Amino acid sequence: MASSKQSQDDVEVLETGNIYFVYRPKVQEKQGEEEPVEGLEDIQRFNVVLKPNGKKTYRMLVMGRKQLPDATKQGDQAWGFVEAVSKDPRKLEQSLRAQTYQTQTRGERELPAARPAGEGVYQIVRHGDHTHLAYALELPMTPGEAQDDLNIEPEGNYILQVKNPTKPSPRNAGLPRQERADLPNKLQASFKGRRFASVESLEILEYEGVELLLIAASDKHAKDLGVELDPEKETEQSAEILSDLRMRKSRHPIEPLLSGEWR
Repeated sequence: MASSKQSQDDVEVLETGNIYFVYRPKVQEKQGEEEPVEGLEDIQRFNVVLKPNGKKTYRMLVMGRKQLPDATKQGDQAWGFVEAVSKDPRKLEQSLRAQTYQTQTRGERELPAARPAGEGVYQIVRHGDHTHLAYALELPMTPGEAQDDLNIEPEGNYILQVKNPTKPSPRNAGLPRQERADLPNKLQASFKGRRFASVESLEILEYEGVELLLIAASDKHAKDLGVELDPEKETEQSAEILSDLRMRKSRHPIEPLLSGEWR
């Protein structure tokens, strides 16, 4: 597990916990065999789930371009948003199951079940006037093609910013106004009129529809900040993403989690 709350120089650890990576293939025809996933063009959504230590809270994020920022490229950015916040992991798992529905023009279609693609430990830390999200991967032990395409590195370190929901987004980008978070006055005031702000209070991550920006940091590894992550060796039997999120392998193919191969 991640180390406990600490301060070192001007780094203050705000939160530690487990981080899970999950992707869902695109909608497919109900009839016939399931089409294989071979790359980002074959997936519909990429989720990141944060489970803080000591809290009965699960935050499920959506990454807009179906990738994390490229940790090897300083300044690379990826937009996302908080899709769901729940105290019950079963509700999240149910939303990640396969779904079948009828269309008027294309007949019966199926949205395949989501697949686990990685798990690790994370910390959210305040460093001077900005905030970082740093993680270390535990599974798969040897990242493969799926992790490479999703930019899930063995270690990641990103500057974390939140977008002011009252400010406009670039054309064809961001959530529609009606889907953005409606923040209480206290949190809304923390933006001080700015379009983006660092995370002053983790309470803001508890609101569905909060938009985020992850930016690859100049310090590629969290340890360069003085952050100590303590990843453990995990196996299929001990994988917390399966037990914590109630992801049965009969419902959610786990090859990406163990071998790093697309499925």
